[in-house]
Amino acid sequence: MLRHAARRLASRAAVDSTFVEAWKKVAPNLEPPKTPISLMKPRPPTPATIPTKLTVNFVLPYKSEIANKEVDMVIVPATTGQMGVLPGHVATIAELKPGVLSVHEGNDVTKYFVSSGFAFVHANSIADIVAVEAVPVDQIDPALVQKGLADFTAKLGSASTDLEKAEAQIGVDVHSALNAALTS
Repeated sequence: MLRHAARRLASRAAVDSTFVEAWKKVAPNLEPPKTPISLMKPRPPTPATIPTKLTVNFVLPYKSEIANKEVDMVIVPATTGQMGVLPGHVATIAELKPGVLSVHEGNDVTKYFVSSGFAFVHANSIADIVAVEAVPVDQIDPALVQKGLADFTAKLGSASTDLEKAEAQIGVDVHSALNAALTS
């Protein structure tokens, strides 16, 4: 499999140089545009041994919640189900659904409620988690969650257009996930 990937990359380089040569014939006075292959960086090397810790980066659009922190494990709320990530995990990209992201360091567990996003797990035991919005679970007000769930459930029952139904369903889904985060 690795040989096939190396062969494909080598053939892409040939395609890239073919493109540049063709460009120079058509527009000799202009620099050729950058192609995707020219922007690609080599994949980080996979360590020979499995590290004892997982390096986690957890970012939001407006701040970095966790930067280069070494932890034992993270559990992310993937759309396919809860996904535990340990050091040495296979490289993966997972879409996040509303739910609890937990970061495990020894006996300490820090929990965040995430609205959505992506988790990028690299073969070199680095996990990059990008969320649209997140809040520590201990900062969530249970009374407001119950009120929001009741409000969106009522809106869903009275919605008359597809847009109103979709918006209300999103509200119900998010508040249900918030409620589940508080009770677990």
